[in-house]
Amino acid sequence: MQIQFYGAAQMVTGSKHLITTKNGTKILLDCGLVQGKSIGRDDLNRHFGFQPVEIDYLILSHAHIDHSGLIPRLVKQGFKGLIFCTPATKSLCEIMLADSAHIQTEDLKYINKRRGKKDLRPLEDLYDIKDVEKALKLFVEVGYDEHLKIDKEINLCFTDAGHLLGSAFVNLDINIGSGKKTRLTFTGDIGRYNDPILRDPQPIRQCDYLICESTYGDRLHPSVTDAEGALLKIVKDTCVIKRGKLIIPAFSVDRTQEIIFTLDKAANAGTLPNIKVFVDSPLSVKATDIIRDHKECFRDEFIEYVSKDPDPFGFKNLTFISDLEESKALNSLKEPCIIISASGMAEAGRIKHHIKNNIGNPNNTILLVGYCTPESLGGRLKNGDITVHIFGNEYAVNAEVKSLDYYSAHADYNEILKWMECLSPQKVKGIFLVHGEYDVQLSLKEKMLDKGFRHISIPKLGERYEV
Repeated sequence: MQIQFYGAAQMVTGSKHLITTKNGTKILLDCGLVQGKSIGRDDLNRHFGFQPVEIDYLILSHAHIDHSGLIPRLVKQGFKGLIFCTPATKSLCEIMLADSAHIQTEDLKYINKRRGKKDLRPLEDLYDIKDVEKALKLFVEVGYDEHLKIDKEINLCFTDAGHLLGSAFVNLDINIGSGKKTRLTFTGDIGRYNDPILRDPQPIRQCDYLICESTYGDRLHPSVTDAEGALLKIVKDTCVIKRGKLIIPAFSVDRTQEIIFTLDKAANAGTLPNIKVFVDSPLSVKATDIIRDHKECFRDEFIEYVSKDPDPFGFKNLTFISDLEESKALNSLKEPCIIISASGMAEAGRIKHHIKNNIGNPNNTILLVGYCTPESLGGRLKNGDITVHIFGNEYAVNAEVKSLDYYSAHADYNEILKWMECLSPQKVKGIFLVHGEYDVQLSLKEKMLDKGFRHISIPKLGERYEV
C-alpha cells in the first residue's frame, strides 16, 4: 500500500493525501484549497499532481476550505466517485463551497483585470457554482462511530474530532490479503479539550499508521477558562474606555459562534456593556442556523445551557447582517461597537473592508482569535507589522492589534499528546506529520519521540511512502 502527500506537506493548507491499496484502489483523504500567499499557490490549486478521474473514493475529515475547497474542481476534472463525510460536514459544505465558488469568481475578475493591463492571458476559474452543485450530489453521509463497508477491502469509521461542527478522525481498515488488514487513521484537524460548544476529541481505536496534523505542534494555548474574562476586558477597554470599535476577523463557522456564545453568556450575566454587536457575514448567518440543527456535535454542558437559554446565539443588541448595503453602512457608524466578520485570516470577505476603514484610528482594536498563516493579512498584523497592504494600498497600523489564542480550534502540542494516549506507541508502525510548518513539525516530532513513538516522518510535497 502507498501513501502520497499532495497538500499540507510542510505547510498548513491544502490538505490532500492519496492512498493506493494493494489492489489499486485510490482513496483521497481531503481535497483542500491552498490558501494565503503560499509559494506556488495558484499552480497547486490548478494542478492536483494526480488524475482526478482515477480516484475511486474521497473521504472528507471536515468542511474547512483548506480541507474541502477543491472538491468542486476535482469533480470538474473528472472525479465521479463517492464522497464520504459526516451529516454536519455535508450541511456546512453546502454553504461553504458555494461561498468559495463566489469568492473564486470575484477574485478572478480582479486578477484578470490586472493581467489584462499587462497583456497577459486571462485565467479560468477553478470552479463555479454548477461544479459545486454537481459535487454535492456525490456526498454520502456517515454518522459518528458508524461502521461502513465501502467495498470488499475497505471499512470506514468516523470518530468525533471536536475541531469543527461535524469534524472527524478518519479510521480505515484496509484488507491486505491472507486475512490481514492495515489500520490507518487520519486526524484531519484535532480539536480542543473543553471547547464551550463541541465535544472533546474522542479516542480512536489502535492504528498501525497515523497521519497527524501539527499546526500548533510547538506551542501551548492559554487556558480556555480564561477566554470570557479576557474578551470582556478587551471589549471594555476598546468600546467603553476608548470609545472605539472592536473589529474581530473570525471564521464563519464555529469561531464566530463561539464568540457570540461568550457574549451571550456575558449578556445573561449582565457583564456585557450596552453596545451594539454586528455579525457581518452572510456565511456566518447561514452557518449559525446549521449549527443550531446539529445537536449530535454538542457537549453536555452546552446542551444544558440551551435548555435554559433556547437561543445561545442571540441577545439584545446583536444584529446579523447579510445585506451588502447594511454592511457598508457600518463604515459611517460613529458609536462604539463590535464587528465580527469573515474571514479569520482577514484574507477575503467583508472583514478586509472593515480593517481598511478602521486600522488608522488608535481608539480601535483589531482582535485576532485564531490561527493565521504568517503571510496573510491577519498574520502580518499578528506579527506586529507597522504597515500593511489592503486592496493594493498601504495603510499604517494605528489601531491596537491584540490576539487571543483561546479561540484557536487546533489542539496545542499538549492536547495532541493527550489525545494520543489512546494509542500504544509500540503498536504504531508509522506516523506522518502534516498540516504544519516544517520547524513546528520538527518540534512536535521530538515530543512524540519522548513519548515512545517511533518511525515519525515529515513528508515533502509529492513524497510517496510504502506502508
